Amino acid sequence: MANRSAKDESQGLICPNCSGVVPVPEGARVVQCPYCDIHALVQGERGVQRWQVARKVEHEQVLTAVNKYFRDIKKAPVLRREAKIRDVFLSYVPYWRVEALVAGWVFGRVKKGDDETRPEEVEILEQMYWNDAALDVSEFGVHRVPIDQQELLPYDDDGLHSEAMVFDPTESRTDALAEAEQHFAYRGRKRKSLTQRFFEKFHFLRQKLSLVYYPLWIVRYQYHQRIYQVVVDGVSGKVLYGKAPGNLYYRAAMLVAGLAAGNFILVNGTILAGMAVGNSGDDDGLALLLMPLAIGIGLIAAGYRAFRYGEEVEDIQAESKKARGTNGDSSSKTGGLMDVFMSGDADSTEDLMKAGKELFDMFTDSGKKR
Repeated sequence: MANRSAKDESQGLICPNCSGVVPVPEGARVVQCPYCDIHALVQGERGVQRWQVARKVEHEQVLTAVNKYFRDIKKAPVLRREAKIRDVFLSYVPYWRVEALVAGWVFGRVKKGDDETRPEEVEILEQMYWNDAALDVSEFGVHRVPIDQQELLPYDDDGLHSEAMVFDPTESRTDALAEAEQHFAYRGRKRKSLTQRFFEKFHFLRQKLSLVYYPLWIVRYQYHQRIYQVVVDGVSGKVLYGKAPGNLYYRAAMLVAGLAAGNFILVNGTILAGMAVGNSGDDDGLALLLMPLAIGIGLIAAGYRAFRYGEEVEDIQAESKKARGTNGDSSSKTGGLMDVFMSGDADSTEDLMKAGKELFDMFTDSGKKR
């Protein structure tokens, strides 16, 4: 029998055939004894398979990306000149990654004409992927990263620690799987918009959970005795998250423009729509009459929001936010339409347009019922 080092004997399982120590890689289901070549099935807790993504962006590229980030019109005009870089360091942040074959069915009804609906069955069979930070990233703001399966490398603990700061995961694998299933179910429901949903059932087949250590550059800078932070993707060089002081002139301009454009559409658009409805004699003209109302309110609210929340700019890339339909996703929160308009929770102009459309549909439906 081959000699076995003390290091080998201190880890792994005992081979039932030759009593040799069999190393068990994380996540392995079947292992082979290095001494007698017998295969064994691993039962019970198998651990989590860990991967890493290689860094491609250098220090100079990070500074270039940050300087470009400073030039945004929404930020203080003198930010680029007066900001002082205090720290630039590379970190590897762990992210849970789940892939699964999602099979399911959703039964409901869809619109058929103006006042009718018809039954609809939606079948889902799709390979889906999800990832989220395995620790609290409220300071970094990067909940998701663009993980390419082709770039995954075996985890090298010593190599990563010698190169950068490595964070340890703190969130449980059970919570990760639960959030992944929430996201997969959300995507399944969004396959088709249903007026009513009566029944749904999803199965998550061949689930694979892994832990991926992803490179992120952390840049801390000082501006007027305050510390701000920018996070740069260590693979693409793109700014994923950043905080900066806002531009007062931009905020004021957005408020004035929003109020002016919104009031112009509310007043003149309503008058023109009223004249059009009066001349046409169409009973369904209420929809046309209410359209300027929804657009005008949306513009005024957007201008106010830019002024109200523009003192400090927080930029988060859409692909870096928590996956839709999971815990902590602002899009899954329920609230009034004005909450969407006036709060800072709306992700983009698209969210404001959706809220405006909902307001428009609500008034249209109420007019038809009269």
